[in-house]
Amino acid sequence: MFPERLRALRRGKHLTLPQLAQLLNQQFPTDEEHQNTPSQIGNWERGVRTPSYVEVQKLASFFNVTMDYLTGLTENSTYDLARLFISDKSLQFNGQSLDSSDRYEIYQLISGYIHGKTGRPQPPTPTMKQEELDLGMDKNNK
Repeated sequence: MFPERLRALRRGKHLTLPQLAQLLNQQFPTDEEHQNTPSQIGNWERGVRTPSYVEVQKLASFFNVTMDYLTGLTENSTYDLARLFISDKSLQFNGQSLDSSDRYEIYQLISGYIHGKTGRPQPPTPTMKQEELDLGMDKNNK
């Protein structure tokens, strides 16, 4: 499970193995002997090698997922946006950092949208039949 999830997370961010290794080394500096390498990460993705606990921690932090998700102990990585907006985590949208007033306004917009959905008419579902329009034409006289 770990190899598949690591590969999916990396590809989801459109990163190559060398790019991921470089970003990990920048975010989690260490001595040269313990730096991450593209071949090391490739071995993890292929299941040839198993990363240490510390490496799994780094990957989970980098991809903003739990270690349980990364190692396959949980099935999904669902986040409650309300909790995320009030957390102390740094949030970005398309690479632009959101300050506290941005976070509050976006929270209010989402909250209004969700609460406002109950009063809106719902679009027709595929099981509903559409009425035919009678133009007063006889089917035999087209």
